[in-house]
Amino acid sequence: METGICSFEVIGKVEQLNPITSKIKKLKMVGSRKTILSKDEKRIGIPAREYIKSDPCKYVILIDDLEADRQEIAKEVFDRYRTILDTMLPKQKNQTSVHFLVNMLEAYYFANAQSINKVLGTSLRDFAGDVETIRHPKGELKQIYSGFQEVRDGGKILQELDVTHILANPETCAALRTLFAWCLKIIQQYPYADDLDLNSLEELYQIKTGKLYEVTASQLDLLLS
Repeated sequence: METGICSFEVIGKVEQLNPITSKIKKLKMVGSRKTILSKDEKRIGIPAREYIKSDPCKYVILIDDLEADRQEIAKEVFDRYRTILDTMLPKQKNQTSVHFLVNMLEAYYFANAQSINKVLGTSLRDFAGDVETIRHPKGELKQIYSGFQEVRDGGKILQELDVTHILANPETCAALRTLFAWCLKIIQQYPYADDLDLNSLEELYQIKTGKLYEVTASQLDLLLS
């Protein structure tokens, strides 16, 4: 998604978080009158706050893989991430968002098989269904091409991916579409957004007619307020 008015950078990588189930941790939080764990504050909350404080035009997007065995707890995982950001950035919480790649980044390669073919020399066709239902996309890649290396080959495939092709089917890739929908809503707040052809991007990504991921789509409504 190129508009010429924004750029993206990685400000940190953290381990995946799951819902807090430990009674001891919950009691400690209650006793200390905290809504988030200290380690969550340190690893996610503070870096996000400092990044946004450095420039009021900055935004933070937290992205996590949502593997098959975590999909049943997706809402709880989302809530934990959101609570961290809302607690640390109460006045700027709408400048932050949480999104999932389902089941992981590699799934989307199969929605644009030509990108895999170009890098690995394979002859695959686009996955017939919704790639967000592929349980082990990385494993599938290694079965197809035993020498597949996540960083080396994955990086090259990413450069070849055509997101408009991936999101062309309104019935698939709901989680990825929700991420792009959020980004577009942010760009629409830009003072000169009317000079950009954002409507064509909405059509290409099937934003208005395509499926959105219900767990993360609630963040789109917040941007309307």
